[in-house]
Amino acid sequence: MVTVMREGAEVKLSKRAGSYVTLRDLIDWVGCDATRYFLVARAPTSQLTFDVDLALARSNENPVYYIQYAHARCASLLRKAQETDLSLEVNEGLAHISCLSEAETLALAVTLGRFPEVVATAAERLEPHDVANYLRDLAADLHSFYNAHKVLEGSPETMKARLALVAATQQVIASGLGLLGVSAPDVM
Repeated sequence: MVTVMREGAEVKLSKRAGSYVTLRDLIDWVGCDATRYFLVARAPTSQLTFDVDLALARSNENPVYYIQYAHARCASLLRKAQETDLSLEVNEGLAHISCLSEAETLALAVTLGRFPEVVATAAERLEPHDVANYLRDLAADLHSFYNAHKVLEGSPETMKARLALVAATQQVIASGLGLLGVSAPDVM
Protein backbone atom coordinates (compact mmCIF):
# COMPACT_ATOMS: atom_id res chain seq x y z
CA MET A 1 0.00 0.00 0.00
CA VAL A 2 1.29 3.45 -0.92
CA THR A 3 0.23 6.76 0.59
CA VAL A 4 0.61 9.61 -1.90
CA MET A 5 1.31 13.11 -0.58
CA ARG A 6 0.98 16.19 -2.75
CA GLU A 7 1.31 19.83 -1.66
CA GLY A 8 1.62 18.72 1.95
CA ALA A 9 -1.65 16.77 2.02
CA GLU A 10 -2.52 13.15 1.49
CA VAL A 11 -4.16 12.42 -1.85
CA LYS A 12 -7.44 10.77 -0.85
CA LEU A 13 -7.96 7.45 -2.57
CA SER A 14 -11.22 5.56 -2.83
CA LYS A 15 -11.87 2.45 -4.88
CA ARG A 16 -15.63 2.90 -4.68
CA ALA A 17 -15.54 6.53 -5.78
CA GLY A 18 -13.03 5.65 -8.47
CA SER A 19 -10.46 8.14 -7.21
CA TYR A 20 -7.03 6.59 -7.25
CA VAL A 21 -3.52 7.32 -8.39
CA THR A 22 -2.06 5.00 -10.98
CA LEU A 23 1.57 4.30 -11.61
CA ARG A 24 1.15 6.21 -14.87
CA ASP A 25 -0.07 9.24 -12.86
CA LEU A 26 3.06 9.14 -10.69
CA ILE A 27 5.30 8.87 -13.75
CA ASP A 28 3.49 11.80 -15.38
CA TRP A 29 3.86 13.90 -12.22
CA VAL A 30 7.48 13.22 -11.27
CA GLY A 31 9.08 11.26 -14.11
CA CYS A 32 10.18 7.68 -14.51
CA ASP A 33 13.50 7.98 -12.63
CA ALA A 34 12.00 9.43 -9.44
CA THR A 35 9.07 7.01 -9.52
CA ARG A 36 11.33 3.97 -9.90
CA TYR A 37 13.74 5.13 -7.22
CA PHE A 38 11.09 6.02 -4.64
CA LEU A 39 9.26 2.74 -5.16
CA VAL A 40 12.39 0.59 -4.93
CA ALA A 41 14.03 2.52 -2.06
CA ARG A 42 11.74 0.95 0.55
CA ALA A 43 11.43 -2.65 1.63
CA PRO A 44 8.27 -4.19 0.20
CA THR A 45 7.10 -4.99 3.72
CA SER A 46 7.20 -1.34 4.84
CA GLN A 47 4.62 1.38 4.34
CA LEU A 48 5.57 3.83 1.59
CA THR A 49 4.62 7.47 1.64
CA PHE A 50 5.28 8.81 -1.85
CA ASP A 51 5.85 12.55 -1.49
CA VAL A 52 5.31 14.05 -4.94
CA ASP A 53 6.76 17.41 -3.89
CA LEU A 54 9.94 15.76 -2.61
CA ALA A 55 10.25 13.70 -5.79
CA LEU A 56 10.02 16.93 -7.84
CA ALA A 57 12.50 18.85 -5.69
CA ARG A 58 15.86 19.65 -7.22
CA SER A 59 17.63 19.64 -3.87
CA ASN A 60 19.73 17.43 -1.62
CA GLU A 61 16.59 16.26 0.19
CA ASN A 62 15.47 14.39 -2.95
CA PRO A 63 17.55 11.19 -2.88
CA VAL A 64 17.35 10.41 -6.60
CA TYR A 65 18.37 13.97 -7.50
CA TYR A 66 21.18 13.81 -4.92
CA ILE A 67 22.55 10.57 -6.41
CA GLN A 68 22.19 11.69 -10.03
CA TYR A 69 23.87 14.99 -9.14
CA ALA A 70 26.81 13.05 -7.65
CA HIS A 71 27.17 11.19 -10.96
CA ALA A 72 26.99 14.44 -12.94
CA ARG A 73 29.57 16.00 -10.60
CA CYS A 74 31.97 13.11 -11.30
CA ALA A 75 31.42 13.49 -15.05
CA SER A 76 32.07 17.22 -14.83
CA LEU A 77 35.34 16.72 -12.93
CA LEU A 78 36.52 14.14 -15.45
CA ARG A 79 35.62 16.46 -18.36
CA LYS A 80 37.51 19.36 -16.75
CA ALA A 81 40.54 17.12 -16.24
CA GLN A 82 40.41 16.10 -19.90
CA GLU A 83 40.05 19.74 -21.04
CA THR A 84 43.15 20.73 -19.07
CA ASP A 85 45.11 17.90 -20.70
CA LEU A 86 45.45 16.09 -17.41
CA SER A 87 45.51 12.60 -18.81
CA LEU A 88 43.77 10.07 -16.66
CA GLU A 89 45.29 6.67 -16.78
CA VAL A 90 43.40 4.82 -14.09
CA ASN A 91 46.34 2.52 -13.41
CA GLU A 92 48.59 5.53 -12.94
CA GLY A 93 46.06 7.08 -10.54
CA LEU A 94 45.73 3.83 -8.64
CA ALA A 95 49.52 3.62 -8.33
CA HIS A 96 49.40 6.84 -6.29
CA ILE A 97 46.29 6.03 -4.27
CA SER A 98 48.44 5.67 -1.13
CA CYS A 99 49.01 9.46 -1.12
CA LEU A 100 45.31 9.91 -0.27
CA SER A 101 44.86 9.61 3.47
CA GLU A 102 42.23 12.21 4.38
CA ALA A 103 39.18 11.00 6.32
CA GLU A 104 36.67 11.91 3.56
CA THR A 105 38.78 10.18 0.94
CA LEU A 106 39.09 7.00 2.98
CA ALA A 107 35.36 7.00 3.73
CA LEU A 108 34.61 7.24 0.01
CA ALA A 109 37.07 4.44 -0.81
CA VAL A 110 35.61 2.16 1.87
CA THR A 111 32.06 2.79 0.64
CA LEU A 112 33.15 2.08 -2.95
CA GLY A 113 34.67 -1.20 -1.83
CA ARG A 114 31.34 -2.35 -0.37
CA PHE A 115 29.49 -2.21 -3.73
CA PRO A 116 29.98 -5.85 -4.84
CA GLU A 117 28.88 -7.13 -1.43
CA VAL A 118 25.82 -4.84 -1.36
CA VAL A 119 24.72 -5.97 -4.82
CA ALA A 120 25.29 -9.66 -4.05
CA THR A 121 23.37 -9.46 -0.78
CA ALA A 122 20.53 -7.46 -2.34
CA ALA A 123 20.22 -10.02 -5.14
CA GLU A 124 20.39 -12.97 -2.78
CA ARG A 125 17.73 -11.54 -0.47
CA LEU A 126 15.66 -9.94 -3.28
CA GLU A 127 15.98 -6.56 -1.55
CA PRO A 128 16.83 -3.90 -4.15
CA HIS A 129 16.27 -1.15 -1.57
CA ASP A 130 19.71 -2.03 -0.20
CA VAL A 131 21.25 -0.83 -3.48
CA ALA A 132 19.17 2.37 -3.40
CA ASN A 133 20.24 3.11 0.18
CA TYR A 134 23.87 2.29 -0.62
CA LEU A 135 23.83 4.75 -3.53
CA ARG A 136 22.50 7.50 -1.28
CA ASP A 137 25.35 6.82 1.17
CA LEU A 138 27.91 6.77 -1.65
CA ALA A 139 26.61 10.10 -2.98
CA ALA A 140 26.92 11.60 0.51
CA ASP A 141 30.51 10.37 0.77
CA LEU A 142 31.35 11.79 -2.66
CA HIS A 143 29.88 15.19 -1.82
CA SER A 144 31.81 15.26 1.49
CA PHE A 145 35.02 14.34 -0.34
CA TYR A 146 34.37 16.98 -3.04
CA ASN A 147 33.60 19.73 -0.51
CA ALA A 148 36.70 18.95 1.58
CA HIS A 149 39.29 18.58 -1.21
CA LYS A 150 40.16 20.25 -4.49
CA VAL A 151 40.29 17.34 -6.91
CA LEU A 152 42.09 19.25 -9.66
CA GLU A 153 44.68 20.88 -7.43
CA GLY A 154 47.79 19.60 -5.70
CA SER A 155 50.64 17.44 -6.86
CA PRO A 156 50.18 15.49 -10.13
CA GLU A 157 50.16 12.23 -8.17
CA THR A 158 47.46 13.46 -5.80
CA MET A 159 45.33 14.80 -8.65
CA LYS A 160 45.57 11.55 -10.59
CA ALA A 161 44.76 9.48 -7.50
CA ARG A 162 41.74 11.67 -6.73
CA LEU A 163 40.59 11.49 -10.35
CA ALA A 164 40.86 7.69 -10.26
CA LEU A 165 38.66 7.72 -7.15
CA VAL A 166 36.17 10.03 -8.90
CA ALA A 167 36.13 7.77 -12.00
CA ALA A 168 35.48 4.71 -9.83
CA THR A 169 32.68 6.54 -8.03
CA GLN A 170 31.07 7.55 -11.30
CA GLN A 171 31.23 3.97 -12.55
CA VAL A 172 29.71 2.53 -9.37
CA ILE A 173 26.91 5.10 -9.30
CA ALA A 174 26.10 4.45 -12.96
CA SER A 175 26.12 0.69 -12.37
CA GLY A 176 23.94 0.95 -9.28
CA LEU A 177 21.44 3.28 -10.92
CA GLY A 178 21.40 0.98 -13.94
CA LEU A 179 20.47 -1.95 -11.71
CA LEU A 180 17.54 0.09 -10.41
CA GLY A 181 16.47 1.20 -13.90
CA VAL A 182 17.28 4.86 -13.17
CA SER A 183 19.27 7.06 -15.55
CA ALA A 184 22.73 8.42 -14.68
CA PRO A 185 22.97 11.82 -16.39
CA ASP A 186 26.36 13.36 -17.11
CA VAL A 187 24.96 16.90 -16.96
CA MET A 188 22.29 18.38 -14.72
